[in-house]
Amino acid sequence: MREFGLIGYPLGHSFSGNFFSEKFRREGLQCTYNLFPMPNIGEITALLESHPQLAGVNVTIPHKERVLPYLDSISDDARHIGAINVIRIHNGKLEGYNTDWHGFADSVKPLLRPDVRKALILGTGGSSKAVAYALRQLKIGVTFVSRKPEKALHDNESEIKPDIIGYDSLDEKTMSANPLIVNCTPLGTYPDIGSAPDIPYHLITEHHICHDLVYNPERTEFMRRCAERGATVKNGLEMLHNQALLSWKIWTRR
Repeated sequence: MREFGLIGYPLGHSFSGNFFSEKFRREGLQCTYNLFPMPNIGEITALLESHPQLAGVNVTIPHKERVLPYLDSISDDARHIGAINVIRIHNGKLEGYNTDWHGFADSVKPLLRPDVRKALILGTGGSSKAVAYALRQLKIGVTFVSRKPEKALHDNESEIKPDIIGYDSLDEKTMSANPLIVNCTPLGTYPDIGSAPDIPYHLITEHHICHDLVYNPERTEFMRRCAERGATVKNGLEMLHNQALLSWKIWTRR
């Protein structure tokens, strides 16, 4: 029986387990999907040794970047992004891919208007890099917003040095010039549902599109505050569905 799973820490918020288990049941597939809480990415070696039937895993916070040194090969788009969320295990080799950017692109495209040419990305982790890659493919310029912009810029290893600003730079001009705002931080994720990124919500208008990658709860505090100002809001559930289906295609080569 082929085995699949999810590595990251913590995993209490994960949707992948139920998604794939239901898929396997519905399609009569002899496969299992398990959660593998992994505080230290170095534990991946022991996981592979103890689960010889493991054919693929999804990768979530905080290991999307930390897993890179353990891979035998990386897809071109994942290399450009600098983050991995899917690993295919084949003949003892680990192949890294990124389906987050596809998942996000397909989720955000129906919301976009012709005037949306610039976006703010809240956070600088692995998911934010995939979102930035997706937006660049859509010809939308991006600016990252970080609590520690100097450190984020120093830690960036990509060939393209991104624009990174601090939250204290989010003035009226900047907010107005960026009609798309994407929350790539975990703020607001269950059980910490009362938290939200520290942006000037009073500067949000009906012209803003505010996309939250968080999907649990269904309506986050970030979404609630933006919707109160008339903005269009969306959570990350569709993105998760999109990237999960793409993960399955990679694992099975369908």
